[in-house]
Amino acid sequence: MPSITMKLSAAALLGALALAGCSDGGDDKASSQASTQSKQQGGNDGASTAAETVNLIFGTGGTSGSYYPIGGALKTIFEQSDLVDNVQVVSTGASVQNINNISDGLNQIAIVMSDVAFDALNGQGQFEGQPAKISALAGLYPNVVQVVATEESGISSIKDLAGKRVGVGKVGSGVEQSALKVLEAAGLSTEDLGRVSHTGYADSVTEMSNGNLDAAFFTSGVPNSSITGLMQSNDITFVPVEGDTAKSLLEKYPYYETFTLPAKAPERYNLDQAVKTVAIRNLLIVPDSMNNDVAKDLAKRFYEYLGTDKVSVGALKRVERDTMNQDLVLPVHSGAKAFYETLSTSK
Repeated sequence: MPSITMKLSAAALLGALALAGCSDGGDDKASSQASTQSKQQGGNDGASTAAETVNLIFGTGGTSGSYYPIGGALKTIFEQSDLVDNVQVVSTGASVQNINNISDGLNQIAIVMSDVAFDALNGQGQFEGQPAKISALAGLYPNVVQVVATEESGISSIKDLAGKRVGVGKVGSGVEQSALKVLEAAGLSTEDLGRVSHTGYADSVTEMSNGNLDAAFFTSGVPNSSITGLMQSNDITFVPVEGDTAKSLLEKYPYYETFTLPAKAPERYNLDQAVKTVAIRNLLIVPDSMNNDVAKDLAKRFYEYLGTDKVSVGALKRVERDTMNQDLVLPVHSGAKAFYETLSTSK
């Protein structure tokens, strides 16, 4: 399947729309896809014909996290491009699945965490021996490692998770990968836990409320609506990631940075005391094979959108436009890079 489905004729458009809707197709659809793939294979040998338009399947995350609403917001922005016919936003298992989907041609744009992207680029971890051909369209906001425990659990440090029932995120998600690394940095593994629960945000909250989990990892933007909901009916503790645990993470993994959940900030949980933790930047990624003109226009429209008062998703309000292409663990797509270079020359 091609990375980008191009509209070459009315018949091809019908086939592409069938794909975007995930409907069943027959031989006509297969023929349309074959024709599209032939076109796409030459897409980055230079600037391709600007008149060609694309349909994009946008991989996000669970519907209760930050990725999904970001996809919904950017769908409208990207569909304003003359090079884009349609953007279909899909809920996924997040980072790992999104990268696999891009490699398989199922998604053409996605949001992922830098740690997972780093492993994918280098063919390590879950991507051992299978490096992904992905590029960054833009750097996003920091995904903050938020470890939350019930007050009655007595958990006050990462080491205290030993013997406890802990939600570590869905299998294959960036949350799970982050949880495993934090545990490792504290000298623990999942075998040291009393029970490992592969629950997403919403299910972790439900399980904690029901007394079936002692703690859970939420690696997301701040605030996380699931945590906010949990706080309304439960007494909880934010477990810090600090000291030797944080030091080990920062030394071993280049994508971690320190982060502090502030005290007395109503928009960020209104905590009594600040909590030290770590964070990983999110990325908006595309396949290396994406058409240069498309990548350039998407980056341009995203940048301009962030400079307006129309940004409604809280996580996007924390994206710093001046550093969208800086200090990323992935190379910036050549098309997007061309756009960012116009910013530097215009200053």
